[in-house]
Amino acid sequence: MSTSGLKAIAPVPKASDFLDIVLSKTQRKTPTVIHKNFKISRIRNFYMRKVKFTQDSFDEKLGAILEEFPIIDDLHPFLSSLLNVLYDKNHYKLALGQLRTARHLIDQVAKDYVRLLKFGDSLYRCKQLKRAALGRMATIMKRQNEALEFLEEVRKHISRLPAIDPTARTLLICGYPNVGKSSFINKVTRADVDVQPYAFTTKSLFVGHLDHRYMRWQVIDTPGILDHPLEEMNNIEMQSITALAHLKACILYFMDLSEQCGYSVEAQCQLFHSIKPLFANKPTVLVLNKADVARLDDLTPERRAMVDEIINAEGMRHVQVSCYTDEGVMTLKTTACDALLEHRVDTKLKGNKVNAILNRLHVAQPKPRDDVVRAPFIPEAVKERKKFDKNDPSRRRLERDIELEEGGAGVYNINLKKNYMLANEEWKNDIMPEIMDGKNIADFIDPEILEKLEALEREEEKLEAEGFYDSESDMFDSEDEREAVEAKVAREKKLISQSTKKAMKNRAALPRTAGLRTLTELTTEMTKAGLDPSRIQERAEMLAKVQGAKRKRQREEDEAEMDVDEEMGDESGEGEGEWMDVDGDEVPKLKRAKANSGAVIAKNARHPRSNRQLAGLRDEAQASKAVKLRNLGQRERNMQARAGESDRAIKTKMPKHLFAGKRKMGKTDRR
Repeated sequence: MSTSGLKAIAPVPKASDFLDIVLSKTQRKTPTVIHKNFKISRIRNFYMRKVKFTQDSFDEKLGAILEEFPIIDDLHPFLSSLLNVLYDKNHYKLALGQLRTARHLIDQVAKDYVRLLKFGDSLYRCKQLKRAALGRMATIMKRQNEALEFLEEVRKHISRLPAIDPTARTLLICGYPNVGKSSFINKVTRADVDVQPYAFTTKSLFVGHLDHRYMRWQVIDTPGILDHPLEEMNNIEMQSITALAHLKACILYFMDLSEQCGYSVEAQCQLFHSIKPLFANKPTVLVLNKADVARLDDLTPERRAMVDEIINAEGMRHVQVSCYTDEGVMTLKTTACDALLEHRVDTKLKGNKVNAILNRLHVAQPKPRDDVVRAPFIPEAVKERKKFDKNDPSRRRLERDIELEEGGAGVYNINLKKNYMLANEEWKNDIMPEIMDGKNIADFIDPEILEKLEALEREEEKLEAEGFYDSESDMFDSEDEREAVEAKVAREKKLISQSTKKAMKNRAALPRTAGLRTLTELTTEMTKAGLDPSRIQERAEMLAKVQGAKRKRQREEDEAEMDVDEEMGDESGEGEGEWMDVDGDEVPKLKRAKANSGAVIAKNARHPRSNRQLAGLRDEAQASKAVKLRNLGQRERNMQARAGESDRAIKTKMPKHLFAGKRKMGKTDRR
């Protein structure tokens, strides 16, 4: 497992946020309506469900945290030691152990209070038991706040670690601070490590990648190491020691012979011997950096002897490098990669795994059957083949040579006929005739061309006779044009249909008089509220007078224009005063009766001679009984909102109020 697999850990919330998440989920996902008149079994189940759901939510969240964070003992030794250096393994295990214990305690609390809720005898006692259960769970989680905050810091730090794969081919750079380690990794990889002229610029592990022999390699830049006991090293140096101890890599030990790093050659040699036990069974390359300033030959005999002691060690390679002038950089990369490949092959050959594979392989080795020498056959044409020489006059002429001889690009026209494969080479440049034996060669392409032309002309004449070409509006130049016109017509019809539906839509959800209130009710309510309704009352009376006068004037104008013919009560001529102008007495104007809809009711309305509702029935009692039976038969389909007996339409197969939203109390057998 590499560090890249540790970066998918979800954020760890604080204790307060943890409680908000779990309790709000309990509130959203469980019923919220309960009544004291419900059966006691229903009340118990209501609160038991809340306690169990809260426990499941805590268990799910804590379980996810415990599963995502790695167990240190199961990791690769490098990752395990790196986590121990960065975060203290004991503290990390303690934090995870506290969360595991908290999950167990919450499960026990839920189990105990569910048992108590089974004996609750009232809504109040069940509610108090539920509150106590959730309160104890919340208290347990609040005590884990420090562990949660520590794990969140660990998660943040892990997400910033470089993606190091302990099993990949690795070049590991180490040495004193400021000897040029970061400059080398910037040269050979695409990494961008900060380089500064002072010590300990690199404070953590940095990774770069390069390609060598079509394989992927990772290069790890470690922080500088000082020559002092392991117990006195800080976290920065311990990261380098961890990488050197646990990664199977090629070690590149950098030395600065110019001593510009601030450390002498003797100190650098002493550090090499101090950490040499960590190089066991690993290919090692001594890199003499800054060769543009000081080379190996420039050292004094005493210092040269110390460096030669390291160089002459078994299996040691050395390269002089200058990252400033790029001298030896590629040589160092090739040397280190080849050394690691050889070491990996040797390790595999020394292991038992190779023997198991060789037992299943058989490599056939040819044996000579006689003393005859059988040399490999090489064709003479291949032996005589010469390397292309531009200055050789007897070489084969290329198309490029012909082009240059005949004017160059833009003038030369290539002859495509010279590569034709014909029976006679002289036929290549022959001109293909258009007329042969007095006949056009194109006429022989299709022998039925005349019959097809006559059939096409007859079809056109038939279409003209039928008037196919008379109306130009229905003719389209292409199928796309016809489809565009049809789409436009369909779009216009759709717009008309939508506007019609909107116009016919009944927007009045309530009757017009449902929300009306009288002036007396308004003034009474305002007086009770301690407000003075006098100004509102005066304005309402003034507006009423204005509206009344307006209606009166309109009514008088309508009566002046209307010519009403009234039926006479009898034929004796009574009622002449109603249609004759009489001097003196004025005929009083009577108000016309109006229905609820506002329509004027005729004074002498005609009534039917018989009631059609009683047709075929004995009397009104039988008619009322028939109406009751009819209404009773219609009740079921009215409750189902059906238009009639033949209405079988199912408007909504999955009603939204049954299949969406929060679950309420009650039966759920329809879900």
